[in-house]
Amino acid sequence: MNIVPAQEIKRRGIAAVDEALAQGPVHIIKNNRPQYVVLTEERYSELIESQEEAALARIKASLEDAKAGRVTRHDSVEALMQHLDSEPAT
Repeated sequence: MNIVPAQEIKRRGIAAVDEALAQGPVHIIKNNRPQYVVLTEERYSELIESQEEAALARIKASLEDAKAGRVTRHDSVEALMQHLDSEPAT
C-alpha cells in the first residue's frame, strides 16, 4: 500500500502526493487511520468505466433471466426476504 501521512502533505504540499502517485494509488493517513485514496485521473476513469460495464452486464443478465422465465414472484417483502435467506450463498 502506497501511504502518505496527512502531516506530510501539510509539510510538503501536493508534491508529496505527486511523488507517491508514480507508484500507484495513494492512501492518505489521518489520525493513524486510512482516510482518503488519491488516484490519477486516468485510473479514476478506468474504475468508473469498469463499474459502468459491470452494471450493464448485470442488467443484461437480468433481462436474459426474465426472457428465459428464470424469475420468481413473491406476495410480500417478507416472502421475498424469506426466499433470499433460504438460498445458498454463491
